[in-house]
Amino acid sequence: MIEFFVQPFIDFEFMRRALAGCLALALGATPVGVFLLLRRMSLMGDAMSHAILPGAALGYLAFGLSLGAMTVGGIVAGLVVVLAAGVVTRASVLKEDASIATFYLLSLAAGVMIVSLRGNNLDLLHVLFGSVLGLDDHSLLLIAAIASLTVPALAVLLRPLTLECFDPAFLRGVSRLSPVAHYGFLILVVFNLVAGFHALGTLMAVGIMILPAAAARIWTRSLGALLACAVGIAFASAVAGLLLSFHADVPAGPAIVLMCGLAYLVSLLLAPGGLLAGRLPVRKHLES
Repeated sequence: MIEFFVQPFIDFEFMRRALAGCLALALGATPVGVFLLLRRMSLMGDAMSHAILPGAALGYLAFGLSLGAMTVGGIVAGLVVVLAAGVVTRASVLKEDASIATFYLLSLAAGVMIVSLRGNNLDLLHVLFGSVLGLDDHSLLLIAAIASLTVPALAVLLRPLTLECFDPAFLRGVSRLSPVAHYGFLILVVFNLVAGFHALGTLMAVGIMILPAAAARIWTRSLGALLACAVGIAFASAVAGLLLSFHADVPAGPAIVLMCGLAYLVSLLLAPGGLLAGRLPVRKHLES
């Protein structure tokens, strides 16, 4: 049993690299996903994960599978979409989610078209679904650096972010930090989506953000416990997904996201706030 769970990480360096990358994503991206969930922006996170595709694709078109070029391109594209959606929201009758959805659809189509112009199907799959088992030193350092930036940034923005999640109008009325918290948080979302892009691809990056956060939300209402629980679920799901990929010979990225989804379904059924909470028999103790 120990060999089944431990031996792959002992024997193979690519498994250890994948494990380290997933740990960094769990520490950085998943807490961002918690705030996306609390702000009712989960689908917006999915849209923004596609928004980075054309920038990463342009970096790929110019320099091939270059980590630096694709990272810079993805960050720039994500920030452009976020800022453009904000401008459209303030200058038109469209809501923010509609604006981002519009730009994300255009970005997704443009990104796929750009990759298809030069690359082959294998390159397109790499961009869309990532290659967590192929992480090199530079990719690991990038993911770890973004996680190292995200954790203290969230600690600094914790109070205004928490207020904005539950009463944004109150925050705007009592503090000048509302735009700082709002746009600072969106920048963190873009950076962590770029980190997830290198490991899980644009289609899967948001999975390790949102699914563990949704699973943890069913178990607890305390923000601190919610963050800790979400990180634990994300890392445990990543370990389970890597083992499933290794032993069953299936793609690692989808396996990790499926394990996150399984954790959500189990939580949905068994957690105190889950579907079966009121239907399980309660054992009554005898009173003396």
